Amino acid sequence: MRCFMENKLKLYGFNNLTKSLSFNIYDVCYAKTPKAQLEYIAYVDEAYNSKRITDIMTHLTEMIGAQVLSVSRQDYDPQGASATFLIADDTMVPAGGSETVAHLDKSHVTVHTYPEYHPDTSIATFRVDIDVATCGKITPLTALDYLIGSFDSDIITMDYRVRGFTRDLDGEKIFIDHDITSIQNYIDESILDKYDAVDINVYQANMFHTKMLIKEIVLQNYLFNTDVRELPPRSRLDITNSLRKEMIEIFSGRNVFGNGSFSG
Repeated sequence: MRCFMENKLKLYGFNNLTKSLSFNIYDVCYAKTPKAQLEYIAYVDEAYNSKRITDIMTHLTEMIGAQVLSVSRQDYDPQGASATFLIADDTMVPAGGSETVAHLDKSHVTVHTYPEYHPDTSIATFRVDIDVATCGKITPLTALDYLIGSFDSDIITMDYRVRGFTRDLDGEKIFIDHDITSIQNYIDESILDKYDAVDINVYQANMFHTKMLIKEIVLQNYLFNTDVRELPPRSRLDITNSLRKEMIEIFSGRNVFGNGSFSG
C-alpha cells in the first residue's frame, strides 16, 4: 500500500482534498426459464437487502477510518435496495453534537442494487453501484479488496478522482496526498490474478479508471438451481459462451454480439 504524503509533510490547517470512488460490480447468472429468472432476482434481492448492504458499508467506513454521522437505508418494490451514509474524517467533530453538518455533505457513502433480467434470454444480472466521497486524509482505495470480496464480482468498473488542494506549512498547494499510478496499486495481487484489467488514466487531472473482467468461468457457479452434471457437454459449452458474451458486452459497454438470445 502506498504511503501518504501527509505522513511526511506537515499541513497547514485541515486536509480538504476530496477523494471520490465510483465502484460498479456486476454478477451474471444463467437461469434457464422465466420462473428461474424471477427466483434468482428474488434470491439476490434478499441476499443483498438494505440491512446486508448497510452492514457491508458500515464495515467499509471502519476500514477507511471514517466516522459515521448518520445512516439511512431503503428496500424497494419490486426489487433493489439502497443505503446512504454521511461520514467524516476523524478530525472533524460535529458541532454542538449535531449529526448533520452542512459542510460535510460531500463526505458520504451511497450504495444501490439493481437486479435485472429479460424474459427473452436465459441471463440475469445483478449490479451494485457504490460511491464513496471523502474529505480529509482518508481514502476509499484502502477498502477495495473488501468490496470486491463482498460481492460476486464478475465485472468491475472503478473511477477514482482527487479534487481540491491542501497546503503545507509554507503555503505550497498539494493537489494529491498519496502516490498512485493506477487503481490496481491498491488491489491485492491474488485478486488481480483472477481478472483481465484495463486502465484509462488522466494523470495530470488526477483521474483514474480501471475495468476488470473475470478470467475463468466455473460453470457451476453461474447456474441457478441447476446442477452442471445434469447438462450435456454441448449445453455446457453453449451456456458458457452465452455467459462470456454477456460479460464482454458489459465490460465493453456496448452491444458487441448483437441481440442474440440463448434458450438452453
